[in-house]
Amino acid sequence: MRNLAIVVFFLVNAVYIFPQNSQQYGACTGKAKAQPELNACAAQEADRVDAKMNGVYKQLLAKAGSDANDVAKIKAAERTWLAYRDAYIEATYPATDKQAEYGSMYLMDVNLLRAKLTQQHIADLEELLKQY
Repeated sequence: MRNLAIVVFFLVNAVYIFPQNSQQYGACTGKAKAQPELNACAAQEADRVDAKMNGVYKQLLAKAGSDANDVAKIKAAERTWLAYRDAYIEATYPATDKQAEYGSMYLMDVNLLRAKLTQQHIADLEELLKQY
């Protein structure tokens, strides 16, 4: 009974930890029948969110394009954020043998965390875009 309670706790909290709202992700996971398919859905979601971030980033660079100093600072901030995102993910999953430590859900969890962090960053970039 205790193990069931632990599993339910993690499943319920996973919804709040990794909220994925895209229709594509929902459709993909709805068709998935096994963990490798769920892993692929999460990777596609992370790639989709990355593409959106890159679009907003390009808009920001275009708006700041006339000022080389502004562009340099935006690029430095983006490089720093990417390093932060990767370090945060690594800190969240610090084991050397990640597959053995975190199991078959590891790839899905990492990609959903990457998507979540990137979604948060998109909001930051959009806020910065308003200043230009």
